[in-house]
Amino acid sequence: MEIPVFTLDSFTNLPFKGNPAAVCPLVHELNDDLYQKIAAEMNLSETAFITTINPSDTFTTGSRFRLRWFTPTTEVNLCGHATLASAAVLFQYKKNVNPRLVFETKSGDLTVTQKKDGYIMDFPLNPPTQQDPENFKDIIKAAVGNLPIQGVFLSTTMKKLIIRLSDSCDRSALTGLNVDPAALLSVETDGQIKALIVTMKGSPDCQPGYDFYSRNFAPWVGIPEDPVTGSAHTVLGSYWSKELGKKKMLAYQCSSRGGELELEVRDDGRINIAGEVVTVLQGIIRL
Repeated sequence: MEIPVFTLDSFTNLPFKGNPAAVCPLVHELNDDLYQKIAAEMNLSETAFITTINPSDTFTTGSRFRLRWFTPTTEVNLCGHATLASAAVLFQYKKNVNPRLVFETKSGDLTVTQKKDGYIMDFPLNPPTQQDPENFKDIIKAAVGNLPIQGVFLSTTMKKLIIRLSDSCDRSALTGLNVDPAALLSVETDGQIKALIVTMKGSPDCQPGYDFYSRNFAPWVGIPEDPVTGSAHTVLGSYWSKELGKKKMLAYQCSSRGGELELEVRDDGRINIAGEVVTVLQGIIRL
């Protein structure tokens, strides 16, 4: 069996920046064990598998596809950067003729449309609720040490915990964090958290004008640090929109690779997440 595979860097216009995802367009479904083995072999934060839904459709003519995402260790319910990469493969390499594509996923229908310099994804919004920091003191200590924090918030639907650093912190406090994934795993074992997000207010007055910064750690799903995370911004976008009183925001995830996300919180309880994509590899998996 030969399976086409693409590796694309999402939320960037430069190779080796942003977040890499592998994308496999499949003529028919494979079994879950094989999906997981391919994802482990690719060893990226996510490998996406696209299949047609209507038997008469092709990757060029179809407008609805099934989409699944696997980390090296498990399947996940929502992934932004691999959705962006999947749309890019269909539009750029399969020459899809439709103005927009709909992906049927474990998080419902996700729509992606082309824009001048990238793609816009229509994602669910996942508002977090404020928490008592005392209930999370061990994970806070493991993540940010003694840095001052401004609040702790949890999205129970996404199992993502947000730690907001104090506005008195410089951006270097966030970029300089050295988070030990083993320490996170040892202090959070009950399954209520699958990702830890550390965030801080941005500098909208400085070019290019980022409204907030973040980093994302998810060792619970086999990703010590995810470089640029679309799903995290379904939570961050909701939080910062209320905090800043803005619907449209520019966000930067300041991992070592770094990536930029354009956000628009909508009145219908969803969020547009836009970004650019660069292809770095095209090949064939032989089984």
